[in-house]
Amino acid sequence: MKSYVFIPLLVFAILVSLAIFQFMLPDFIKHGGYLVVLLMTLSILTLAFILERLATLRRAQGRGDVAKFARQLRSSVHAGQIDEAIEACRQQGGCLANVVGAGLERYQALQSEPIPQDEKIEETKRAMDEANALETPLLERNLIALSTIASIATLVGLLGTTIGMIRSFMAMGHQGAPDAVQLAVGISEALINTAGGLIIAITGIVMYNYFTNRVDMFNYTMDETAYEVLQLLEHGKGYGHGRA
Repeated sequence: MKSYVFIPLLVFAILVSLAIFQFMLPDFIKHGGYLVVLLMTLSILTLAFILERLATLRRAQGRGDVAKFARQLRSSVHAGQIDEAIEACRQQGGCLANVVGAGLERYQALQSEPIPQDEKIEETKRAMDEANALETPLLERNLIALSTIASIATLVGLLGTTIGMIRSFMAMGHQGAPDAVQLAVGISEALINTAGGLIIAITGIVMYNYFTNRVDMFNYTMDETAYEVLQLLEHGKGYGHGRA
């Protein structure tokens, strides 16, 4: 996520977290101290990144089933129907269609050029590689941020645990009877921050792994389909320019 988007999101998350902490949280959670505000801020950021990734990967899939589109695309190229294949890519949208469509458009544009077939294939492959280089960062955007938040949440929970335990031991260190109120507050601070940090970390790690797996599947599908299309073009298919 770009800085001009992230900074307003961060400010919004902090303000919302402060408002929730002051007016909506029950007292036993407020005993966790102001680290709870930081944990709520991280949870809002995590939710925002998850929603952004879900929307981006949905758009990357394009319209309709990707596997069905890939089969139809290979069939059109095999039949030499390049125009139909390019039009299918435009209608499908998504990462796969953008990558293969860029290559097919380059291949079609080179048909009127007096150059060898192997150079046409090389130019087609280069166009696909360039399109792939543009699509991949979009698929992987914010994944590092999601993983980082999961790690930070664990550390914030550990910090809250440490502060709570210090407060508890200080209460127990008083001469005579321990300060029961301070002891309870310290234990609450330790447990609430630990629980909050673990919840955010678990959510972030699970979604990071899910998104990483989705991105790997997209990359594999793009590489496999692009390779098969290039093989069809290289072995004499795809010369028809829209004719079966």
